Amino acid sequence: MTRLVTGADVERAADRIRYSVRRTPVLGPVGGLWIKPENRQRTGSFKVRGALNAVAGLTNAGQVLAQSSGNHGRAVAYAAARQGVKATVVLPETAPALKIDAVRALGAEVVVVPPGERESATAALLARTGATLITSADFAVIAGHGTVGAEIVSDLPDAGTVLVPVCNGGLLAGVAVAVKAYSPSTRVVGVEPALAADAAESFRTGRLTRWPVSLTYRTIADGLRAPVLGELAWEHVKSLVDDVVTVDEESIVDAQAFLFDRFGVVAEPSGAVATAAHLTGRAGPPGKSVVAVVSGGNVAAPPLGTKREQVSVELG
Repeated sequence: MTRLVTGADVERAADRIRYSVRRTPVLGPVGGLWIKPENRQRTGSFKVRGALNAVAGLTNAGQVLAQSSGNHGRAVAYAAARQGVKATVVLPETAPALKIDAVRALGAEVVVVPPGERESATAALLARTGATLITSADFAVIAGHGTVGAEIVSDLPDAGTVLVPVCNGGLLAGVAVAVKAYSPSTRVVGVEPALAADAAESFRTGRLTRWPVSLTYRTIADGLRAPVLGELAWEHVKSLVDDVVTVDEESIVDAQAFLFDRFGVVAEPSGAVATAAHLTGRAGPPGKSVVAVVSGGNVAAPPLGTKREQVSVELG
C-alpha cells in the first residue's frame, strides 16, 4: 500500500528547510482574494521548498538529476549547490531562456531536448550516471511543498478555499496534505490551463490520464505543461483534493495583470492560474476567504496591463 505524506512529514520538512526558505506572507484581501506570493521565494518559485527538503535528506549522493520545465530544475540546482552536490537538469527546448540561464548560473549541467524527449533523455542519463533522480512529485518534495499549505492555514485559519496551480501535482498534493491536516473543512482546489487539463480529466474520471505534449504545450503557462500527474501525487489528489478546475488563456493573462496592478506582484503565467480561477468564478461557492497560491514569478518582464498587448507578447 502506498504511504502518503502526512502532516507530521510536512512538519519535519518545515524544520529541515526553515532557515533556507523565505516564509512568504499571505497578502490581501483585494477583490475578495488573498494570495500566497511564492514568486518571492528563493529561485523565484515554491519549487525550492521541495528541492531543499529532498536534497538535504539524501545520504552519500554524489550527483542529482532532474527533468523540468524550468522552475523545478532551478530549485534542484540551487539545493544541490548548497549541499556541494553535482546537478544535471534536463529541460525542454521550449523553456524560456530566462529559466535555462538561471539553472546554468547555479552550476548545474543543462541538457536541452525536444519536449517529447524529456522523459527518455532523463532515463538515459540516469542509467549512464547513476545519479539520484529527484522528480517534482517525490515523497520528500511533496512534504516540502506542504509547508506552503501549513503557512497559509497558520496565517489565515478561517480560509474557506485554497486555490493551487497544477503541473504534475506535487504542490497540490503537499498543500492538500497540510490544509486537511490542520483545517479539514477548508476546500483545496487545483487549477490548470484548459489547454493542459490532464489533471482535471483524471480527477473527473478517477483514472490517471496522460495528455500528449502536442496538446499540453499549447498553453502559455510553460510551467504547467507536464502531460500527467506524478503517480504519488495522484494518490494524494484523489484522496484529499476537493476539485480540479481549468482556466482559459485569456483569463491567465488577465490574472497576471490583476496581480501586478492590485498587489504589485509579478507572476509568470503558471503562477497566475489560481488567481484566474477566482477572477472567473471557478473557485467554487463564495463565502469564506479564498487564497490563491502565486506559485512563481520567473518571467522576463511584468505584464503590460492590457489584455490585447499581453496576449500579443505571450503568444507571439
